[in-house]
Amino acid sequence: MEAIMNFLGQSGFALLMDNPLNLIMIAVACVLLYLAIVKQFEPLLLLPIAFGMFLTNLPGAGMYHAEFFAGGHVDWAAFANGDAGLLDILYLGVKLGVYPSLIFLGVGAMTDFGPLIANPKSLLLGAAAQLGIFATFVGARHLGFTGAEAGSIGIIGGADGPTAIYVTSKLAPHLLGPIAVAAYSYMALVPVIQPPIMKLLTTPEERKIKMRQLRNVTKTEKLLFPVFVTALVAFIVPSAAPLVGSLMLGNLMRESGVTERLSKTVQNELMNIVTVFLGVSVGATATAANFLSIGTLKIIVLGVCAFALGTTGGVLLAKFMNLFSREGNKINPLIGSAGVSAVPMAARVSQMVGQKEDPSNFLLMHAMGPNVAGVIGSAVAAGVLLALFL
Repeated sequence: MEAIMNFLGQSGFALLMDNPLNLIMIAVACVLLYLAIVKQFEPLLLLPIAFGMFLTNLPGAGMYHAEFFAGGHVDWAAFANGDAGLLDILYLGVKLGVYPSLIFLGVGAMTDFGPLIANPKSLLLGAAAQLGIFATFVGARHLGFTGAEAGSIGIIGGADGPTAIYVTSKLAPHLLGPIAVAAYSYMALVPVIQPPIMKLLTTPEERKIKMRQLRNVTKTEKLLFPVFVTALVAFIVPSAAPLVGSLMLGNLMRESGVTERLSKTVQNELMNIVTVFLGVSVGATATAANFLSIGTLKIIVLGVCAFALGTTGGVLLAKFMNLFSREGNKINPLIGSAGVSAVPMAARVSQMVGQKEDPSNFLLMHAMGPNVAGVIGSAVAAGVLLALFL
């Protein structure tokens, strides 16, 4: 009888009575699974994040121990003693910054920097779209978050999930769960959030502006670009080098023409494996203690503000640049919204909104310039925040 009572006392049902908030987190995980599967909101990452959240909140499973990573350090003794769970081991890839860098490697291999090289002004639009990061940082500070926490929240405005995870894992790991969910949810809602802002800030005439066809970019330019950008960023913001360096290595594999096998591997097999590990381990940090708080609600609100301000910054700079541009050489302000680094979704939204005004207007390739510039810009912004608060 004593053995039976011990068994029942160690069951998940008994442990759930001691931690009823876990039941709420399991329900939240199920809602996210619904959004990923039925509504298809960034399913490739939201689904593993949601299931990681589900696993970590199962009472008594012991898959993830937040105390092993308390204070920004890793309790290596717990790993050596065999006390670590499955999700603890997978989370090391996040904590040590391995997964986001590998994701950037795959993104680089899938990205054509030709539109950016052909129109260097796109860099300015990508930089302007980082307004959301720094404006939200200021707002978060006024709401009582620390500098490190505010920087982690602000990076949501870059619309770059791996970058948000990379920064948050370094600066505010206790906020990783809500920030990751907010970042990927808003990335999925790009076609919903951006068009109203774009239409509000532009006139029908501006949305009909047709841009000149981009020039052809030589292979030499494409080979020199990743080397030059990596060196430049590393000298200016060394802490951004892991992300930018990985991005440019992947792109160099793509453009060199001599590593096709490696390029295909990082685009497909490696990218898929890392996506699973990254999503599940990030979801594991969404425990009831970290997630169910007023702070999480503030992060959700600040996240959408960051995203909206990033879109606004890109569009307004394009309008400002047009004040100094000759007729026939003007920029369609819609491509400025693509400066957030949701590649290539933000560029497609620019194309979609532009074609609603003029079906014969093709903005996609023009929008890809600011779009890939936004990837670089968000990585540089992440490096600045790390240099300030790490």
